[in-house]
Amino acid sequence: MVQGNRLGDIEITDPKAMRALAHPVRLALLERLQRYGPATATQLSPHVGATPSVTSWHLRHLAGFGLVRDAEAGGDRRERRWEAVARGFRVEVPEGDEGQSAAHALSRQMFAGAAELPHRWLSETEPELKPQWRRIAGLANTRVVVTAEELAAIEDAMEAVLAPYVMRDPAQRPHGSRDVRLLRYFLPEAAEERRGDTE
Repeated sequence: MVQGNRLGDIEITDPKAMRALAHPVRLALLERLQRYGPATATQLSPHVGATPSVTSWHLRHLAGFGLVRDAEAGGDRRERRWEAVARGFRVEVPEGDEGQSAAHALSRQMFAGAAELPHRWLSETEPELKPQWRRIAGLANTRVVVTAEELAAIEDAMEAVLAPYVMRDPAQRPHGSRDVRLLRYFLPEAAEERRGDTE
């Protein structure tokens, strides 16, 4: 696994690591550590729906694939604190059936977890937002016709825009800023013959 892209994500290339992460508790643990920083298994347990001992087991499993690590000890040195190794992660789909199957399993779990976010936001968060935040929040559903290379260029351009905000030091965040989740789906449609191609 490498960490060198502009958003500071770890790049997962090992199918075994993908399968390890394709578990709802492990995915929730990694996301929690990435968002809120170092924590113990006991602190994480109520947020991921597992007992502290099961949570600890999952954390050790993630550590075995280099996704989490020991954090600096807090005030109580008897408790093991964990941290994510990177701000986020991305998957490099390997060649071959095993790699593609592992990447598919992880993608399925990630889509399942992300599917509930908009509904929860709409019912729990949006009603509490001030009008200025409500006006700029929401959904965009845009369809484009592009080549694979053009789609990669679009994603790269979007990351170039996001990188300064993702990588900004917390001490440099302006007054009035808040966390905003950007869900980016790139969903190529099935190949089809367009009418103009056949005439």
